[in-house]
Amino acid sequence: MEQLFDYNIFLIGFMGVGKSTISGLLGRLTDMEVVEMDQIICDRENMSISDIFKVHGEEYFRNAETELLRELRSKHHAVISCGGGTPMREQNVLEMRKNGRVVFLTAKPETILERVKDRHERPLLKNNKNVKFIEEMMLKRRDKYLAAADIVLETDNKTELEICEELVDSLRKYDVPLH
Repeated sequence: MEQLFDYNIFLIGFMGVGKSTISGLLGRLTDMEVVEMDQIICDRENMSISDIFKVHGEEYFRNAETELLRELRSKHHAVISCGGGTPMREQNVLEMRKNGRVVFLTAKPETILERVKDRHERPLLKNNKNVKFIEEMMLKRRDKYLAAADIVLETDNKTELEICEELVDSLRKYDVPLH
């Protein structure tokens, strides 16, 4: 595919919905740069998210996210995979909206548990890898995610390619001017 979008696409959603996976494939399909916010912050701090939370606290990490979003203002034509908590701050949502479209990827709590159960880099899920906890946390965040999103896409029972095709199709429809 040629360059379809002249703005950034921000992928938001709960951990395990597929933001990193989809951003990678979407970047390849659309010839857009892929930006992994969590990875950039970890690289800069030279530690894992769990260690950043332990050493500096969650607020420090959230401030790093906000600062990175400000830096991304200079980017155009990137697929940006945001950390699960990024849309919880109003200023982060404003930064994303200034610089692109926001796509909220969703999945059922059972799907998320299946995807993250063997991963250990999720500080908020430590000792809480169960459907009830994930569901409660998703509910707490849902309104903020919905308020931030231009488009909402479910990822349950779809291939990565199907999700990317649906995302591109939804953005094309979203961008059609209304006359």
